[in-house]
Amino acid sequence: MLMLEHEPILPNVREDAVKFPDPMQLFNAPRSMHPPRILLLYGSLRAQSFSRLLTFEAARLLQRFGCETRIFDPSGLPLPDDAPSTHPKVQELRELVAWSEGQVWCSPERHGAMTGIMKAQIDWIPLNSGAVRPTQGKTLAVMQVAGGSQSFNAVNQMRLLGRWMRMVTIPNQSSVAKAFQEFDDDGRMRPSAYYDRVVDVMEELVKFTLLTRDVTSYLTNRYSERVESAEVLSARVNLPAAAPVSEPTPRACGCAPSCCAPSGQ
Repeated sequence: MLMLEHEPILPNVREDAVKFPDPMQLFNAPRSMHPPRILLLYGSLRAQSFSRLLTFEAARLLQRFGCETRIFDPSGLPLPDDAPSTHPKVQELRELVAWSEGQVWCSPERHGAMTGIMKAQIDWIPLNSGAVRPTQGKTLAVMQVAGGSQSFNAVNQMRLLGRWMRMVTIPNQSSVAKAFQEFDDDGRMRPSAYYDRVVDVMEELVKFTLLTRDVTSYLTNRYSERVESAEVLSARVNLPAAAPVSEPTPRACGCAPSCCAPSGQ
């Protein structure tokens, strides 16, 4: 058995920035008494959207578990970078993200991946807003629906995005195969093993949210960022404001601004 020295020598560590993990900070922190705040996003605009129906079922369960829920309607949300961040739907989404303590992402699987509608919502959520990270430390549950056999491509992709957004993605997840068979004419999910899994996922999300929401700042307090000065950190994470999007000047010919431009060839 290999043994390290009794007192490890760490010449590259800044001792003044080291903070030993403190159980008291985790377990004795004051606890919030308000209902957990959960934002739910879904990734389809179809009139009969099974990802939306599954999201509604998840919201009902979360409310039964004592949560306050809000569901964002992606209809009217512009494509990323196709409008300024002041667009009303973008502002609505970002305000809901800031309000939330946990989130549920539910997407159909299309061509082996999450939908563009789902990805567009996540792309409009800034990773940094000044020195604040809007999603950092918040909990996340992922779900998907499929028209055919069970698959996990969309939930796996959303897990990657959740990590990228610095979220606490819970271990459990839901993938509903042949979703058109799982809902009745009133849009309610039928009893099944798939439904039981959705209950499992929402119950687990509430537990993780209650466990982490009051200690998020401690959980995400990082050595590397303590090493940096506050000025350097702010300069690094502050992104320039999005440039306003102006309408292209129409040409007399009625063509697009670039189609009659002189060729460089």
